[in-house]
Amino acid sequence: MTKTDQPIINYDRCDLCGKCVAACPVNALHMTADGPVFNQPLTCTYCTICEDICPQGAIRAPLTVRWAS
Repeated sequence: MTKTDQPIINYDRCDLCGKCVAACPVNALHMTADGPVFNQPLTCTYCTICEDICPQGAIRAPLTVRWAS
């Protein structure tokens, strides 16, 4: 996982509830005055809990499936 491979946060939709931060099992997020930020982006396991728990749909964790050839 690289810093650019982390879930995408839409700050226009975020209502600063903090549910994503509280639910992150690896503490990869922290809350700022502007919204959640990945303070430990390499720690993110891409479990998508933050995406699932966000009531505003402000976090997207797009996945790419690649088939081995």
